[in-house]
Amino acid sequence: MAAVTRRNILSDTTARDDYVRGVGLLKQENSGTTTKQFGVPGPTAPVSTYDLFVVWHGRTMNTPVPPGGDPQTRNAAHRGPIFLPWHRVMLGFLEQNLQRVLAKPDFALPYWDWSADGDAGSPVTATVFTAAYLGGDGSPVADGPFAFDQADPKTFTVRIEASGPSGMGFRQVHRGLSRSLAQAAPFGWPTLPTGADVKDALDYAPPAGSSPADRYDTPDFDVSSEGFRDRLEGWVPKDPAQPVHLHNQVHLWVGGDMGPSTSPNDPVFFLHHCNVDRIWQSWLARYGPLYAPDTTAPAATLQGERIDDPIVSPLGASATPRSVLDVSALYSYDVLP
Repeated sequence: MAAVTRRNILSDTTARDDYVRGVGLLKQENSGTTTKQFGVPGPTAPVSTYDLFVVWHGRTMNTPVPPGGDPQTRNAAHRGPIFLPWHRVMLGFLEQNLQRVLAKPDFALPYWDWSADGDAGSPVTATVFTAAYLGGDGSPVADGPFAFDQADPKTFTVRIEASGPSGMGFRQVHRGLSRSLAQAAPFGWPTLPTGADVKDALDYAPPAGSSPADRYDTPDFDVSSEGFRDRLEGWVPKDPAQPVHLHNQVHLWVGGDMGPSTSPNDPVFFLHHCNVDRIWQSWLARYGPLYAPDTTAPAATLQGERIDDPIVSPLGASATPRSVLDVSALYSYDVLP
């Protein structure tokens, strides 16, 4: 199959319409799994193919790296070097499923360039949140293709959400999608990242004499690390007045269902992460296939993060960070930042 081209959702209405339709189809499709299989309390209920991504993301956030560690320090999808490879694999798996249910092998995930909206002042009326795109604010969201209608069996319904003191468990619900755009801290954030913020992350250079791979990530390979990965994920630079950046900042700005570990409940999640992946692809085009830590890093502290470790992902153990550094045979982006 030929490589596809991922495009800005605002410039490709066909990709927009296909994405919305495909998400609806995956929401209605029975995956053949049940809530009981995933340890979700309550009556046994079928899990849709779309909701598999919700469960996988939530479970992976509760999978510590290394095994036996603390997932709030470093987990199998976040807070460490694996953040970008893991989400790249997840996006690819969703894209393949959308191609399947749409019967369109040339479908490519669109992205939301949130930095353009950040440059425009972070308006809650941004085009992507209008009724013609993903709908807007609310609990539940009341307009657009993902508005909730209790009387419609095909309405977009949130069925599994995070629960528990740490938000790492699950519970069954039956409700509409929730967003709280541009709310204040501590449970939201009033602004989106800007183009200058993206440029700063892409331009980061390690101190003279550092290893080339230090441009990507550095010890202790967690939220305190220097490097591009931690900047794009949104943990550094440390600033009490601006504690969140880039990826993390977008989750807080959208709010609602984008906040907890079950954030794929909001379809904007995948458009957001497609843009994160696009920024990483721009970085790879600039600096080459750099990644850290390598295979010499101690398994006792970094098993699951090293370049040839299996990625905990919807694809099982078939992918590693090394295997996703070159995706040119699968997809490209129309424009790189």
